[in-house]
Amino acid sequence: MALSGQLSRLGKQSAIYGLGGLVSRILAVLLLPLYTRYLSKGDYGEIETLIALVTVLTIILRFGISSAFFRFYFDADDHNGRRLVLRTSFWFTMTMATLGLVLVVALAAPISDLLFGHPESANLVRASAVALWANMNYEQMTSLFRVEERPVAFVIASLTNVVLTIGGTVLLVVVLEKGPLGVIVGNFTGTLIVYLALLGYRREQLGLQMDRGLLRRMNHFGMPLVPSALFLWTTNFSDRFFLVKLTDTGEVGLYSVGVRVASAMVLVLTAFRTAWPAFAFSIESDEEAKRTYAWVLTYLVVLSTWVATALALLSPWLVDWLTDPEFSSASRVVGPLAFAAVSFAGFIVISIGIGRAKRTQFNWVITGAAAAVNVTLNLTLIPIYGMMGAAAATVAAYTVMFAGMAWWAQRIFPCPYQWRRVLTAAAVGIALATLGKVVGAGLALCVGLILLYPVALLPVGFYLPAERKKLRSLVARA
Repeated sequence: MALSGQLSRLGKQSAIYGLGGLVSRILAVLLLPLYTRYLSKGDYGEIETLIALVTVLTIILRFGISSAFFRFYFDADDHNGRRLVLRTSFWFTMTMATLGLVLVVALAAPISDLLFGHPESANLVRASAVALWANMNYEQMTSLFRVEERPVAFVIASLTNVVLTIGGTVLLVVVLEKGPLGVIVGNFTGTLIVYLALLGYRREQLGLQMDRGLLRRMNHFGMPLVPSALFLWTTNFSDRFFLVKLTDTGEVGLYSVGVRVASAMVLVLTAFRTAWPAFAFSIESDEEAKRTYAWVLTYLVVLSTWVATALALLSPWLVDWLTDPEFSSASRVVGPLAFAAVSFAGFIVISIGIGRAKRTQFNWVITGAAAAVNVTLNLTLIPIYGMMGAAAATVAAYTVMFAGMAWWAQRIFPCPYQWRRVLTAAAVGIALATLGKVVGAGLALCVGLILLYPVALLPVGFYLPAERKKLRSLVARA
C-alpha cells in the first residue's frame, strides 16, 4: 500500500477510536454529580485507591500477554496460527485473572487493613477483585477487534459497556443506596455483560487449546514489559503523592485541576494507542514499516504539538471556564504537562520497533531511568517550586524516556525518522506558546497563534508533496 494510503488507514481508525473515547468520557463525566452527592470524600478516596490497586495488579497478572498478543498474532503465517495465538492468550489471561480473583478475595480483610487501616472495607476489596477479573478478560476479548482492524465494532462494545455501567451505577447508588460498593459493582456490571456477549459471539474461535511453546515465547516477549509498565505508572502518578507529602492540599488541588485540563491530550493519544499496535504489526515488509513509522512519528508529533500549543495558550480561559476563580493559577502547569505528553507520543511510536524486533528485554531500563529522574526531581523541585516543580519533573522524565527509547530502538530496528522535522514541529509549538505567555496575549491573539502553527511549518518542507502543493495553493488564495 502507498504511504498516503497507510497513513490514511491509521488516521481513520484513530478517528473512530477517538470518537468512541470522546463519547465515553462525556458519559463518564455525567457520573461526577452523582459521586459528589451520594458519596463522602472518604468513600471516593477508597474507590480511587482500589482503582489504583486494580491497575497495578492488572499490569502484574497480565505478564505482558496483551502486548505479545498483537505481535504474535501478525507473526502467524495463517488462520490456524492466529487462532492458536488467540486461544493461548485467552486461556492464559483467564487463568491469571482467576488466580488474582481468588487471592484478592481470600486476602480481602488484610488488604483492607493495609490500605485503609481497618478491615471494614473488605467487601469493597472483594468487589474490586471481581472488577479485576472482568476487566482483564474483557480487554483481551476486545483486543481481537483491534487486530482485525474493526474499530467500529470495538467502539460499539465500549459504548455499550459505558451505558450499562452508568445504568447499573445509578441503580445501585441512587435507588438502592449501596454507596461505594454500588459504584464498584456498577462499574464491572457492564463489563461482565458485554464480555459474556462477546464470548457467545466469538465461540467458534475459542476452544480448549494452549500451546506451551508459544506461551513461553509470548511470555519471553511480554514479561520484560511488566516492570516497564509499572515504572511508567510511577512516572504518571508519583507527582501527586510527593505534592501531598511536600506541600499542602491546596497546591495538590491546583495541580490536579491543571492535570485535568492537560488531559485533553490523553484523548488524542488514547485513540492513537488503540489503533497503533495492530496497524504497526500488520505491515509485513520491514522496509515499508520503517518508512511508515518515520512518517507516523512526524505527523503524530505535529498533531500532538498543535494540541499542546492550543492547551498552553488557552489554559487561562479553560481553567476559568471549568473552575472557580480560586483555581485560576492552575493554568500555569497546563502547558508543561501538555508538552510532556508530546514526548510520550513520540515514545509510543518509536517503541514499536522494539516490539517488531521482539527485543523487549531492556525496555524497563529506559522507563526505570525516567521514573528515577521523575522521583529525584520531584523531591528536589517541589519543596522550592511547588506544582511547577512537579510539572518540570514530568517534562524531564518524559523527555528522558523519549530520548532513551529513540537511542535504543534505533540500535535494534533503525528507521529513517525525520528528526529535523520532528524537532522543528516541537520547537515551533513551544515558541508560539512561549510568545503568547510572554506578551500576555489576549484570546484573539492566542487563537491566531494557534492557527499560525501549521502555516509556520510550510517552509521546512514538512508535508508529503501532494499535501504541500494543496496547502501552498490555499495559502496563496488566502
